[in-house]
Amino acid sequence: MLRPGSYINWDWYKSHEGREVIMSIMHRNMHRRKVFGLLEKPSLPPNLNPEEIRYKIFVSGRSGVGKTSTIAKLSGNEVPVTHSETPGIQTSVVYWPTKLVQVDKVVMFRLELWDAGENALKKFDHVMPACKDHTDAVVFVFSFMDKASFEDLPQQMSRIIEPTDDYVKFIIGTKYDLNPHSEIPQREVVDFQQQWQIPVMRIRNLTDYQQTHLHTELNEVAPILNTICEHLWYKDQLLAGKLASNNDLNNLLNDPNAKSSLC
Repeated sequence: MLRPGSYINWDWYKSHEGREVIMSIMHRNMHRRKVFGLLEKPSLPPNLNPEEIRYKIFVSGRSGVGKTSTIAKLSGNEVPVTHSETPGIQTSVVYWPTKLVQVDKVVMFRLELWDAGENALKKFDHVMPACKDHTDAVVFVFSFMDKASFEDLPQQMSRIIEPTDDYVKFIIGTKYDLNPHSEIPQREVVDFQQQWQIPVMRIRNLTDYQQTHLHTELNEVAPILNTICEHLWYKDQLLAGKLASNNDLNNLLNDPNAKSSLC
């Protein structure tokens, strides 16, 4: 896994430069983010024209764990107060600007989140292939209030990801605001992350209607969006041969002969 902030400036959105770009995804009152359709994009002034990097992400999890609420939270939509089965396939678009550390460059990530209802997946054979087609990453969702959904994660991954698939994988735990009543000890979450080397993130699927400051809402989603964007961008750079993998770098630094070649 990557150390947070290795390739993306995690606090850039709080800076003066970041605020200028962040304004393009916010409503005029700056309290909430805009919701974008598949054919919409942020409107930026001519002097601010960051490169757009697109990714498709499939969000998977057992029924009722909070997939739809998680997507709503990440995309700036209102979080539903009651659970209802997702009918068929639903897609949501998230725009997230950030700054790449190594090249000192501002980019706009466009994340297209795909969600499919469990009944639709079981009833129609074309739904899963459609969700996986040209997908860059899979987010597996569990609930801190449902230990079975956490214990089912390895089986979920084996059911969805085939040996030939090269997806970036993420885990998101929902209902973290109810942590005192959690059925899952934090030690188990840490052990899972270390064993599988997959980022495990936490989210409150609540909408705070008393928000009066830009950073209040962004501070909740920024760590998750930064993690997703950073790992996806890192994978692209590896595939392009522009970066060494963490394992290759560790091997290089531990090899005395290789060290001398770096000097």
